[in-house]
Amino acid sequence: MTASKQSKSLPGWDLSDLYASPDAKEVAADLKKARRGAEALQKTYEGGISGLDGDGLAELIRTYESLEERLGKLASYAQLLYAGNMTDGKRARFYQDTMEAVTDISAHILFLTLEMNRLPDKKLAVLLKESAKLRHYAPWIEHVRTHRPYQLSDELEKFIHDKSVTGHAAWSRLFDETIAALRFPYEGRQLTEPEIMDLMSSKDAAARKKAAKSVGKVFGEHAPVFTMITNVLAKDKEIEDRWRGYAEPISSRNVANRVEDDVTAALLATVRKNFPALSHRYYRIKASWFGKRTLDYWDRNAPLPEDGDRKWKWEEARSIVLEAYAAFSPEMAKIGKRFFDENWIDVPVRPGKAPGAFAHPTVPSAHPYLLLNYQGKTRDVMTLAHELGHGVHQVLAGGQGALMADTPLTLAETASVFGEMLTFQEILRREKKQEVRRILIAGKVEDMLNTVVRQAAFCEFEQRVHTERRKGELSTERLNEIWLSVQGESLGPALKFHPEYGNFWMYIPHFIHSAFYVYAYAFGDCLVNALYAQYQKERDAGQAKGFEKKYLAMLAAGGTLHHRELLAPFGLDISRPAFWQQGLDIISGYIDMLE
Repeated sequence: MTASKQSKSLPGWDLSDLYASPDAKEVAADLKKARRGAEALQKTYEGGISGLDGDGLAELIRTYESLEERLGKLASYAQLLYAGNMTDGKRARFYQDTMEAVTDISAHILFLTLEMNRLPDKKLAVLLKESAKLRHYAPWIEHVRTHRPYQLSDELEKFIHDKSVTGHAAWSRLFDETIAALRFPYEGRQLTEPEIMDLMSSKDAAARKKAAKSVGKVFGEHAPVFTMITNVLAKDKEIEDRWRGYAEPISSRNVANRVEDDVTAALLATVRKNFPALSHRYYRIKASWFGKRTLDYWDRNAPLPEDGDRKWKWEEARSIVLEAYAAFSPEMAKIGKRFFDENWIDVPVRPGKAPGAFAHPTVPSAHPYLLLNYQGKTRDVMTLAHELGHGVHQVLAGGQGALMADTPLTLAETASVFGEMLTFQEILRREKKQEVRRILIAGKVEDMLNTVVRQAAFCEFEQRVHTERRKGELSTERLNEIWLSVQGESLGPALKFHPEYGNFWMYIPHFIHSAFYVYAYAFGDCLVNALYAQYQKERDAGQAKGFEKKYLAMLAAGGTLHHRELLAPFGLDISRPAFWQQGLDIISGYIDMLE
């Protein structure tokens, strides 16, 4: 099938479990109920939290949680509808209007976390001791209070909150709509970003080159917009970080992820130290397979010369992923099957649709939704396995409620990458031909390098950009220089970067939406390598069910436990640098096999 014909036959999601339409009476009714509830809560409790007993504070938090649930449902629906077509003016207006309303309503309940953070430690300890109802919320309270050292005055916090819709959120929306509207010339056609990026892993070398040149040219033509967005958001972050007192640009992300600075530093340093043994070595080997000393950057993700460039029908992808999940855990497969049966996935490529892929948790009273841009490659199958892992995790964690279901990004990537590993191992198990197995292992190595080395390099790019932005605005040329420098350091001398590749930083949405998000992928991949090794050990000892039980309990915990508590049952301690090396050695072992 052509990409367009195949897309028409692929399923889309059904958002009616949230709301029937933007004009549905339930949307207006929920906005009205949320506003009344927030105003009533503010009128009753603002300024008086310090006088509540334990049960009284617990009841306030419970009411606050129900309001957050209602607001989250509204915001989720608007975001998902918008993601379906970012170039539709009606959807864009509904999204913006909804987010402005949600921001305005939530301003009325902002006082709760601000006042709770002013409670003395001793008093809070007494309240928690005397109230079992309050102890239920202890993990959430602890997380809120990690932001305590960086909290500003109530007036400033409310100002920052109110300005968010015209600040960071507005620049993010400009980025999204610009990307969605871009068209890339290719052999007389105008392709969307997902379509042109797909061609960069084509079997046809000429197609890869044409696609890469088109990407570089189009982004170069729009460089002023992307450069402006990047500079504004980096400065915006620097101002807020300075006011709050964060030591480094990455510090606020670490606090949000509930991970210590030294743990993140150990991860990134260990990955950088392994660049020569991992990416530099692999791409040198890959170049030799192509009969070359170096590869052009557009050949980095090229299928191997012997690769038949298999295309997976959607039904095949669904089947292999669910069977891989079922072999590990029937419960995971049962949850995963609902995403297909109940239309919780939007699959095809469409003009205006958000690029890439994501899993949106929405709210515990509903269910998650997945967005893909499926085009039938093995990597697309792995993306399905990845996002379905997120979805299963979000369903399991939903039992913790709206305030405690969210997992820190670092651990949120665990379930997704574990799902990929299960699917890869199932595909590998079924394949008997040695040459095809070699191709599959090479593909897995490339995925792991993209997840670990490339994301660590992205983080380094952000570090340099945000640090340098403190001294003044960065030109497009300087941003391109930093990008090319970081790519060269991380990927090694076997790859040749042409000038237009300097523009490729512009398409990475994480730089815009969530600064320093990217290291969570490296974190998750190394963690999953260690987890999977532990699973194999317990499985071989006849204890697979015991591992499954511990794993599902970890996912179901949501955001209620610190990473040390979550990983203790597996005997893993991520605070040790040797832990990260153990995860990277798994990748190195695969390269050894290929070599």
